[in-house]
Order: sequence, then C-alpha cells, then structure tokens
Amino acid sequence: MKKRKFTRRTYKYQIREHPKNKRLGNMLDDLCDVPNHFLNLERRYYRIYGKYAGRYRLQPHLTKLLERTRQHWAWIPRDTLDAVIIRLDIAWGRFFDFPNVGRPKFKRKDRYRSAKFQSGYLFEAGRVRLSFKSWDDTTKSLKFNKRWFSFHDHRDWNGNVRYIQILRDAVGTYWLYVVTDDTSKEVLPATGESVGADFGMETYLTLSNSEKIQSPQFLKQSLKTLRQLNKSLSRKVKGSGNWWRAVRQLARLYRHIANQRRDWHFKLATDLCRRFDVIATETLNLAGMKRLWGRKVSDLAFGEFVEILAFKCFKHNREFSEVDQWTPTTKPCSDCGHHNENLTLSDRQWTCPECGSDHDRDINAAINILRAACDPAVEQT
Repeated sequence: MKKRKFTRRTYKYQIREHPKNKRLGNMLDDLCDVPNHFLNLERRYYRIYGKYAGRYRLQPHLTKLLERTRQHWAWIPRDTLDAVIIRLDIAWGRFFDFPNVGRPKFKRKDRYRSAKFQSGYLFEAGRVRLSFKSWDDTTKSLKFNKRWFSFHDHRDWNGNVRYIQILRDAVGTYWLYVVTDDTSKEVLPATGESVGADFGMETYLTLSNSEKIQSPQFLKQSLKTLRQLNKSLSRKVKGSGNWWRAVRQLARLYRHIANQRRDWHFKLATDLCRRFDVIATETLNLAGMKRLWGRKVSDLAFGEFVEILAFKCFKHNREFSEVDQWTPTTKPCSDCGHHNENLTLSDRQWTCPECGSDHDRDINAAINILRAACDPAVEQT
C-alpha cells in the first residue's frame, strides 16, 4: 500500500495584465536557449565519452559561457539559470534510472513556460519584485534592475516561502506560484467510517457503501465547441495574426475545461474527507486504460483525482491508502472469498456459486479494496 507525504504547499496567483509583463516573456524566451544548449552539449559528451556529465560539471561551464559566448544570458538571475540545469539533470537521471522514461527533448520558445527564483524576490501588498540585470552605458557593465509585478492576492499563504515560480500558460497568461514549507492541517471531526472506492468507466466512483458517483465529463460536454474552434483554426494561415488568435481561443477553452474538472475533483475529495476517516483506492494502469478507451480516460482524469484526494486526506488528517493493482478485488466474492474465474468485463452483475450472494461488480470490488487496505495479509495473486 502506498502513502504519500507532503512537505511543501503551493499557492497559485494570477499576475495582472500589464505591458511590462513582456519582460517575463523575454526572460522565458531567453531561458529556453539554456536547456537546449546544454542538452546538445550532453548528447555530444555522451557520444564521445559514453557517459553523462552531471550538473556539477555543467554549472562551472555555465559560468564560463556567461563570461565569453553567452553574455546575453547574464541579465537573468544566476539561480534561475542554475535551476534550469538542475531540472535537466533530474530529467537525465530519470531517463537512466527508469526504463519507461524517455530522454529529454529540445523545446521551442513558446513551449518553455516556467522559471524558478530561489532568491532575488520581494513581496509587498499584492506585488512581487524580481531582480533582473540591465546594461549600464556609464559603467559599461550589468547592474541590477528591479521590477515590480502586481498579482491578484486573493488569499494569504502560510509558512515560510521556499521559492517562487513564474509560469506562462498556453493562453499567454502569467501565473505566480509561491512554494512554502507549510505542513499545517485543518483537522476535521472523526466520523468512525471507512470506505473503499472503485474507479470505473461507466460509473466514475463506486463506494463500498453502495453509493455511485457519476462524472460530468466536461470534455465531452465541450466537444462540439472544440470541433468548431479546431475547424476555424485549420482555415487560418499558419503564423498569421488570426491564426494566433484562434490558437489562444482554443487554448482558453481547454483551460476552462481543465478548471471545471479540477474544481469538481476538489469538491468531491473534500466531501469524501468530511464523511470518512479511512479512504482506500486501487492503483490503476492508466496507460493500458488509454489504449482501450482513449479520450474518455483523459476526460475522467483518475490520476489527477487521486493526487487531489491524497492531498486532501493529508490536509484534513484522514488516512489514505492505495491497494496494489495486482491485488484481486474484482473476482473474489466479498462474502465468502470464492474466486469467480469466469467473470468477464461485460458482467456487471453476478451470483457467487459458493454462497449464492448476488453482487454488483463495482460494489463488490470496492468492498474488497477496503478489506485489502485494512488487512495487508490479503493475497496478491
């Protein structure tokens, strides 16, 4: 059984629209050249020496580049440049350590969307100050040029700020992420209830208390509008002003769908935490499910909901556990334990040949998930 630990909390704020936000866009565009340069360097190094050059070799090389051939990078804070190398180092480490993870790829300027600031920032009443550098003609050198950016300060954060991130989404909106070390909890009163939850394609969530929850399927609701916008985009001349407007209109709709789905997930997770002390789910093979059901699996977004539910359980001091995907939960009878080997995916109702109990397939699986989470001795075969 897997349990997640949360040591940091992220707060998201929208940066107000202003012409000086172009400074942020220029920073992200220039920052995109950094990982592409070092990715090309890594590939050449691996081709010659047959091994990977880690971050502790790349960072001194970055210092030399800033003094010689890449002096135009120096206006970006050094810790932001180092964060790009660290991110690339983590990506290469995942490529070598995990067999199903691909190697890092080159990115276009419009696809590189985030910058990390470990230091050089200051908050003041709905504004954040970032420290850049600019060329001073009098001294013929780079000097700090501090810029203020206003954001929608709709809520306060708790804890000490560890770092911040600036992100630009596909619509062109800039967001401020404040990462803190806050691990406080909002403990809810105990209910003494436990529940197992089984995910499904027909019914989004089936609980062990026989309750079934349907998903609104927000992507399916917006398919007609998505088709119209995609058709409109295909008629535009690529790269023209109208083409870019159509691209952002399409991205804005996708963002709206994602926000709808995420809001519904948060409300559902909060409701489950208020009603139950122990919540158990089953680990899903999402890649295999996508091969079978395609777009619907992405619309249901089981993985996103599990992440939100795990965070909510941590926040409200509830116990959350995931049963391994190979734990038998569908075929065993929840009353006597008999394995129905003849059960197929199309059988939604079945009767146990041993004890004669009538079972709903999803409710029976949810009961077995809860039982496996409470009893680690359940067989894994």
